[in-house]
Amino acid sequence: MTSRLPRRALALCAGGVLLLLAPVPAAHAEPVSPSTAEAWQSPTTARLSRDGSLSDVAGLSGTDVWAVGQQSIWDIWQSRSAITHWDGVRWTEVGIRNDPTGAGLLRSVAAASPTELWAVGEGHDSLPYLARGDGSAFDRVTVDELRVGDWLGGVAAIPDRMVAVGQRDKKPLVVTGTGGGRWKLAEFKQKGALYGVALSTKGDGWAVGETGGRPLITRLADGRWKAFRAPDIRGGYLRDIHLDGPKRALAVGGVYDNSGSKIAPLVLSWDGKQWRRLKPPGGDVRLYGVTGNRKGRFWISGVDLERPDEAFLLRYDGHTFKALRSSAAVASRTIRLQAVAYLPGSGTVLTVGHVVDADGRYSDVIERLGTAERAKP
Repeated sequence: MTSRLPRRALALCAGGVLLLLAPVPAAHAEPVSPSTAEAWQSPTTARLSRDGSLSDVAGLSGTDVWAVGQQSIWDIWQSRSAITHWDGVRWTEVGIRNDPTGAGLLRSVAAASPTELWAVGEGHDSLPYLARGDGSAFDRVTVDELRVGDWLGGVAAIPDRMVAVGQRDKKPLVVTGTGGGRWKLAEFKQKGALYGVALSTKGDGWAVGETGGRPLITRLADGRWKAFRAPDIRGGYLRDIHLDGPKRALAVGGVYDNSGSKIAPLVLSWDGKQWRRLKPPGGDVRLYGVTGNRKGRFWISGVDLERPDEAFLLRYDGHTFKALRSSAAVASRTIRLQAVAYLPGSGTVLTVGHVVDADGRYSDVIERLGTAERAKP
């Protein structure tokens, strides 16, 4: 792991005093449809155990959503992973059949189809953790080429192919799996780590991270992963990427200042030829995840530490950014939305993360935003 925070890793108490937890509705309650073209719905929770957080989310539709994370994050002996599924009515925790000890933490989840799901993270045995789901449960998958010390932070999948990214020996690592249980590892000579990955239906893709001092971008083309020219931004890193088409993608992260104590938001845009830096709103903002509707509109999840009690998203339409904030909570809180997914066919953006109280206790949180598309007849 590099000096930067890994993609979707728990952002522990960064950037100010943590505040009191706001109450959240029961997990089995169906959120009410928004009455306006673009509006936040009531927050809910997957009801993970004490000190739980959700790290990532993948949605196939409004009634088929998967999220992963960790429970009991402060107890190294009791911490365990979480996999939960939304069926349109309630969130239900799903187990790992062939591994009763389970993972210690799951960082990322991907859905190639309703019956082909992937999750990655860390095992209690100090090995990277890969699990495959069939829609009802998950099974741990053993990759002989992986070893103790390897680290996986992100996963993407299309039918019959998955790609997980991370780090080995302080260098970027890409793990590719195909039908039939065949595995291939790609290592890079340069130092760094990869945190986010995206694949197209044609099988090409991008992975992003950092070199320990600058953003790192790698590209999959003609079956090979190669480093790709990224804007030279000192102190920059990238946490996540969303591929919206061959000529449209967005990558998000941050930029440390010279002291290493402050972070500015970083957004890079792909136009089919090059990556260029955009100018998102400033402030004490952290950006964690990004999604899109394949029509040129993106949503970025994170936290605004100047207004920590409000759920926070950035919307980008290809030209301008707009900050989308929920109403201030009745009780004070710090809410971090670590990942976000656009739910096809529903016009809804769903984002997951955690709320933290003044004593450092975590509770998982799920927020929904009804978009303008949902309001259309």
